[in-house]
Amino acid sequence: MQTTLAPEYQDTPDGMAAKAILGKCVHCGFCTATCPTYQLLGDELDGPRGRIYLIKQVLEGEAPTRKTQQHLDRCLTCRNCESTCPSGVQYGHLVDIGRKIVDRKVARPLSERLVRGALRHGLNSPLFAPAMKLGQAVRGLLPKALQAKVPARQAVRALPSRTHARKIIMLAGCVQPAMLPNINVATARVLDAAGIQTLVVSTATCCGAIHFHLNDQAAAKTQMRANIDAWWPAIESGAEHIVMNASGCGVMVKDYGHVLADDPAYAAKAKRIAELTVDLSELLPNMLPEFVKQLTSVRAEPVEASTRQPFDKLRANGGLPRLAYHPPCTLQHGQKLKGGVEKYLRELGFDVQVAPLESHLCCGSAGTYSVLNPDIASTLRDRKLEALPEADVIISANVGCITHLQSGSHIPVRHWIEVLDDAMTSGEKS
Repeated sequence: MQTTLAPEYQDTPDGMAAKAILGKCVHCGFCTATCPTYQLLGDELDGPRGRIYLIKQVLEGEAPTRKTQQHLDRCLTCRNCESTCPSGVQYGHLVDIGRKIVDRKVARPLSERLVRGALRHGLNSPLFAPAMKLGQAVRGLLPKALQAKVPARQAVRALPSRTHARKIIMLAGCVQPAMLPNINVATARVLDAAGIQTLVVSTATCCGAIHFHLNDQAAAKTQMRANIDAWWPAIESGAEHIVMNASGCGVMVKDYGHVLADDPAYAAKAKRIAELTVDLSELLPNMLPEFVKQLTSVRAEPVEASTRQPFDKLRANGGLPRLAYHPPCTLQHGQKLKGGVEKYLRELGFDVQVAPLESHLCCGSAGTYSVLNPDIASTLRDRKLEALPEADVIISANVGCITHLQSGSHIPVRHWIEVLDDAMTSGEKS
């Protein structure tokens, strides 16, 4: 797609980056078939092709309007369109540029500015944890809409105390420790069982995604630099990876090299951070043999570890739950990691199924999207829950997806690492 940049965008980093992305788009429309908002709303401007055209118009000098802003706001940034696109259009980067430019030119109503400001600062605040604890204490008295955002309090399991030669860094996250603390605990416990020690650097902050996707990119970059500084000594001391158990954080940290590419003080380090960052599921293949041995010892009669399927009898007797897996968009489209979680859990003996026709679609959580666009988010959540196969437990790999799906389901929704931790320590006291 040919684009003639308006003078104000010529020779600017955003203008040149956007023009390069637009140049790959052939306007074929394949992306509309897999766009959740286009499927729901049926408006060309609420699909990737239409939003690309809106951004192109703005870059060529047309004044954006409030409607332009709203169409870009309604994008989930699920990046399903990137998985579908035959031309390799980096839509996620383009919509980040488009939103930044449009927000600079179109003033938001006061109500929107207040809500978005509260999300940017509240979710990153040290007051978030005590506020969440208070909300959990009075959860039964809260209005249903607010109750859905406050998960029930968890009984937190014990962290491992052993040290190992092999070490990884884990980002605790900004909301996960307060909302669903056992995800981090289960991660550390499972890695400990594989002989890997988990390091949490206390000075690391939010990954930057909340600020970045709410168009406060300067604040996001400040958080990214702070994380790089916090992690760098551990990396120099030999930490093998930075492991993410929230795929939304993972896709952001893996993008540090791109976001900070023009920062002379941090570009090289940001690129190295991105290279070292892995989703937790990426560690599973090398850990499977050890996990098979431990699961066999804990949950079944001894068998040869090489079989990798020692749990058929237990499944028949109800020893392992049936699992319905929702792969987060940030994992399958953002990080391009599709099929791994279910494959490796099946090799460990779990009965894992995904939605047969709609596993690629977003659940509607999308970071702060479910707060800013509750009607669309709720519709997508209910559609996702209806599409999932019958199961005892729904599993996912991102805190936002887990809490959003749980708000519409009576079936427990958990991170897959919690289910694996349970299976490996079924006889152990919490």
